[in-house]
Amino acid sequence: MNARKFDGRTAVVTGAASGIGAAITAALIAEGANVVGLDIDATGLDKKAAELGDAFIPTIADVTDESQIEVGIAVAATRFGRLDAAFNVAGGSRIGAVTDLLEQDWDFTIDLIQKSVFLCTKHEARLMKSTGGGAIVNISSLDGRVPMPGGSAYSTGKAGVVMFSKNAALELAPYNIRVNTILPGLVDTPLVAAVMGYEPAKQMFLDRIPMGVAARADQIAAPALFLASEDASYITGTELVVDGGWEISNFPNLAKLAG
Repeated sequence: MNARKFDGRTAVVTGAASGIGAAITAALIAEGANVVGLDIDATGLDKKAAELGDAFIPTIADVTDESQIEVGIAVAATRFGRLDAAFNVAGGSRIGAVTDLLEQDWDFTIDLIQKSVFLCTKHEARLMKSTGGGAIVNISSLDGRVPMPGGSAYSTGKAGVVMFSKNAALELAPYNIRVNTILPGLVDTPLVAAVMGYEPAKQMFLDRIPMGVAARADQIAAPALFLASEDASYITGTELVVDGGWEISNFPNLAKLAG
């Protein structure tokens, strides 16, 4: 029987209570890891703890608050003595046209999806440096490459996650710490429930995706775990688009006009 890829390892996952973060957490535990799950949703964390058992350590933390992040990540050292992998997933947004978007809504979005990745990576890397290295996977978005009407803050923040991750990879490589990024397309999670629950809007998205379906959260978790595993031991500073081909679909399909 093959050994599980994360046997004996410790991971931190932000946004662990739902969506992609919850899927990454479940996949890690299935592969033998102990997981410290950070989220602001105490009820969601309790539910996951009941589902996942003793390998999951629920930790309430606001990922825009550095002091809470530092305390939350320190749980990995306190409970398990080390940190081998980290997945920075927590996110959200407030939308609005450039001419109408409120300053506080811009700040909320940038803080949640970009500043949080910086702060989490900072403290994860500090712990990894003290225990021999590790791997960090930051969750960006296809919107970090493709602009979205009404989503200037979100797209800007997600683009920033990609470049920050490259910079972190450059600085942290001497300490045996790899940093990579996943860029998901449309994923069927609570974050996009409004789209998935409204058929006309859902179909507009699906029409742009060559594979014709939204991703399941576990279809993002699997490549995220790959990037944190020994299978990706020579990969750092790169980004992996996981979008069913959405990024390559923008050119009009003129073949529809034939005959």
